[in-house]
Amino acid sequence: MTSIRAKFAPGSLVRHKLFDYRGVVIDVDPEFQGTAEWYEAVARSRPPKDRPWYHVLVDGAEHNTYVAERNLEPDTSGRPIDHPAVGTFFADLGEEGYIPRQKGH
Repeated sequence: MTSIRAKFAPGSLVRHKLFDYRGVVIDVDPEFQGTAEWYEAVARSRPPKDRPWYHVLVDGAEHNTYVAERNLEPDTSGRPIDHPAVGTFFADLGEEGYIPRQKGH
């Protein structure tokens, strides 16, 4: 069994290659976790289900998206993400991306 390593981690700044929006990763699934119906209706480019998928807060919006790894690239702008939930997941923006909040206490 081969372990697939995700290219991005929570806090990573990313850009969608097809739709040209910026965002920040809040969670990673090692492989597609959605329904077959969602995949058929939404994943038009038919990205592989057996590769990592990411939950992303979209810059300048109030929603998040679910994106296949092959459709993302690093966002090197260093600019903050404008999304109302950023503070829920992250403590601050550092040089390498957002710094996740500590869980617990």
